[in-house]
Amino acid sequence: MLGVTLNADAYLQRLNEELARVDRAAMQRWSDLIYRAWAQGKFVFLIGNGGSGLTASHFCEDLGKGTLSDQDFRDESQKRLKVLSLTDNLGWIMAVGNDLAYDQIFVQQLMNYGGAGDVLIAISGSGNSGNVLAAVDWANRHGLVTFGLTGYDGGRLKQMQQDGLHVDLQDMGMVESIHMCLHHWVLNDVFARIHGEGRYAVGKGP
Repeated sequence: MLGVTLNADAYLQRLNEELARVDRAAMQRWSDLIYRAWAQGKFVFLIGNGGSGLTASHFCEDLGKGTLSDQDFRDESQKRLKVLSLTDNLGWIMAVGNDLAYDQIFVQQLMNYGGAGDVLIAISGSGNSGNVLAAVDWANRHGLVTFGLTGYDGGRLKQMQQDGLHVDLQDMGMVESIHMCLHHWVLNDVFARIHGEGRYAVGKGP
């Protein structure tokens, strides 16, 4: 844990250094993937455990609500992003974990909801969470697009995913913080593209 040995100034300096190393092209591909799902009416599913599970929930809320303008909320004709965090159905998770196996908690939901062309965003700091890997394996075999968010050495997820963004850092807290930080840029980029605002305004181009 970097905060154990680094004071606040040193910690923030290290965080800035790690952010500077982030693959910008991977960030753009992440945004492209979500925008394309919106354009094609496909689902975006999110999964993760622990802090990454809550990150999945946060991403889901942001993408569902934050891709809409204020005037869109009561507009029933407004096209919306289909997004679902598989970390949030507690009854289903507990039933599957208790009656079947914990590594099945995401893939069993995905079997009900997922289809070819949908997107699975899999978040795992270690890249080795069994329930995440089971879902990614199923998704890869059934025509979904898989995008991983990883840390440490990327684990098995980095090898299995079709695409992804890797934070090459041996500190779970900072990895999770960077995932969240980058997500907010992706959210803003998708919003701007949907609504033709900012650098995507007519005549400006991307």
